[in-house]
Amino acid sequence: MPDVEQATERTHLVPRLAPDKRLGAVQQDADAGSTISSYVTKEEQLLSATSIGERLPYNDYTTIDWLHDLVKDSYRARSIHALNGVRGVLASAFESGQGWIAAALIGVLTACVAFCVDIAEATVSDWKLGYCRANVFSNRDNCCTNRHPLGAVKVNLGETCADWHMWTNDYWKAFGIFVGFALAFGTISASFTMLTKSTLPTAAPRRGDKPQSSINAVDQGVVGKSMYLAAGSGIPEIKTILSGFVIPHFLDLKVLVIKAIGAVFAVATGMCLGKEGPFVHISTCVAYLVGMLFPKYNENGRKMRELLSAGCSAGLSVAFGAPIGGVLFSYEEISTYFPRKVLWRAFLCSMFAAMVLKALNPTGTGKLVLFETNYGVSYSPMHYLIFVLLGIVGGLFGGVFCKANFLWSKSFRNYSIIKEHPVFEVFLVVLVTGLLQYPNPMTREPGDTIIKNLLADCRGASEGWVCQQEATDDKGKYIGWLVHGTLVKLVLTTITFGCKVPSGIIIPALDAGAFFGRLIGQWVTSISPGVFAMVGAAAFLAGVSRMTISLCVIMFELTGELEYIVPHMIAILVAKWVADALEKESVYDLAQTVLGHPFLDADHAMSLVQRTQELVECLIPPRQTMQDITVDVPKENKVSRRTLVEKLDKLTQRGLMDAGLVLIQNGMLQGYLAEGELDFGLNQLGKHWDLTSPIRLLGDGEDGEFDLSMFVDRTPLTICAKAPMEYLVEMFGKLGLRYICVLEEGSGKLVGVVIKKRLVVWLESLKH
Repeated sequence: MPDVEQATERTHLVPRLAPDKRLGAVQQDADAGSTISSYVTKEEQLLSATSIGERLPYNDYTTIDWLHDLVKDSYRARSIHALNGVRGVLASAFESGQGWIAAALIGVLTACVAFCVDIAEATVSDWKLGYCRANVFSNRDNCCTNRHPLGAVKVNLGETCADWHMWTNDYWKAFGIFVGFALAFGTISASFTMLTKSTLPTAAPRRGDKPQSSINAVDQGVVGKSMYLAAGSGIPEIKTILSGFVIPHFLDLKVLVIKAIGAVFAVATGMCLGKEGPFVHISTCVAYLVGMLFPKYNENGRKMRELLSAGCSAGLSVAFGAPIGGVLFSYEEISTYFPRKVLWRAFLCSMFAAMVLKALNPTGTGKLVLFETNYGVSYSPMHYLIFVLLGIVGGLFGGVFCKANFLWSKSFRNYSIIKEHPVFEVFLVVLVTGLLQYPNPMTREPGDTIIKNLLADCRGASEGWVCQQEATDDKGKYIGWLVHGTLVKLVLTTITFGCKVPSGIIIPALDAGAFFGRLIGQWVTSISPGVFAMVGAAAFLAGVSRMTISLCVIMFELTGELEYIVPHMIAILVAKWVADALEKESVYDLAQTVLGHPFLDADHAMSLVQRTQELVECLIPPRQTMQDITVDVPKENKVSRRTLVEKLDKLTQRGLMDAGLVLIQNGMLQGYLAEGELDFGLNQLGKHWDLTSPIRLLGDGEDGEFDLSMFVDRTPLTICAKAPMEYLVEMFGKLGLRYICVLEEGSGKLVGVVIKKRLVVWLESLKH
């Protein structure tokens, strides 16, 4: 090979394009070359000579280009495997192993964060009742027994609790102290959450396709909405990110820390929420921060999302001690793209998280199973009817909850005093929660303790308040408390989910199901009522979240009861069917609708499209819009700078962030220039050229020209205007496209462009 070719960086990648002049023409100007190097990665610069063009790092609130990132990763991999000698062997070995290393590291760090949150939450929560004289930072269980984290379990657990000091023995004073501490904890949690406030530009095209005359002159800029990055479970946002959407700072270290602190105080209030959902957000933050250390993931949106999918599994693994369930949860509920290599790395990540958490031993039991049960008896075929009943009621609970919570978010939270003062809303919810839950001895406890008490097997045992009540002849008051617990959990969970504190829906749904299942078990004496509490908990959560396989495995790992897999399957499937009949979307899907993120669920989208007979042409933008985004490039392949500046201004006014310009010659499509690259070219590179300099968009550039052709995608995907809408949904869903160009039937001329956000908004309109 000639020496001149060996000296070229891309010789081993695309030899035929080695003497490329198009990027070199710009880089001849030292200032312009420095500007490009500051914004564009080495792999992207290699793509400038190809037909797909190079891309800037994704700007905020846009969707990534999955196909472009696939090609970009191929260039990076080929450059590594082209290295010779020992350096090449080591580089290739690290290339093959860094995904596994990153997954293991994510699992270890997630377990460490979960350990800190678990210990802190247990202690702070118990402060509502009293404190430990021996160690004020010790929770009630550790104070009253010899169980301690980071150590082995001792045999002499102790029968008395002299070290635990109750604030008062007077019921009403204890009631007031309980509510007072809860209000303080809620205010602290909400105040921390306020520190993560972020303003999002328009997430969907609201007015971009309206005629210019209908747009108010004052409303020319991008209209945004406020978002608190640490609020809620984070699962709807993570689903959106994994589908290819970019939400800036959502996975930053600051959000991770505030999410962890906020979750401690939010759960300690006793509100109907859990820390399991936030753990998924925390584990995804850890995955993102670890991925930033590896160039393979840091510089590629597609590869980063593979790592985030694996990281999600660690969140549920540490939340429930369910490593297999965590992997299945990431696959079934969270991820859009989940190839086999992601499955294997998620498995490793979840395994390391479970191993480290068991070694740290936050519960002091030395076991990974949270709610270990051993009922010792099996069920009979007659019990199948009861399991079906639990599934039906769980589905009704889930469907009613999803509708009620959606209406609550759309009505109550739109009042100005609530919308503008979210801390006040949290204060009100905590107050109502304390007033309704404290009188009931069972709902007074933290959510995970409620489940543990309701799953108890009372045969031959009298320990615990639940077993003591079931041992009496008069159970009227006890049954009343079970009914009270079921109804209160439904009402409080409805008004709590969506508050501006870190919160999850899993534990409250399990609590409600356990209450109802235990209630049903009072009339079935053949087996322990705890069995029905366990199955009811799974049914109610299935109705809310529509989880199936992953939930069944999680319940097995939570309780260790392999014998009851079939009852869980029956109740979960029945609950899902009933809930789907009432409300097609799960609570996470409805939350995404409220947030307005452009998430595309391919399955739901296809079911909506199949009810219509629409063609792709119905999504073609109006003529005025097409004139604004179309550039008719002359034969010399150059346009005036003023033309592009005017086009960019109109794109900015539309506020879509994902839009761009389509380049045509004689009506035929020649390429696509995204808004982000156009903005960079005019406002950054443009500083180094005269304002009157024409800009090259197509063809080979010459030295000294203002050339933006390296940013033009000359291989845009196209579809016929007369194609069925199913084609379009499949292409966006399976290929991960940002946009697709629409061509006229017969002539092949460009007639429109459809971006992902426009498709999502159109699908939303079909739901109503």
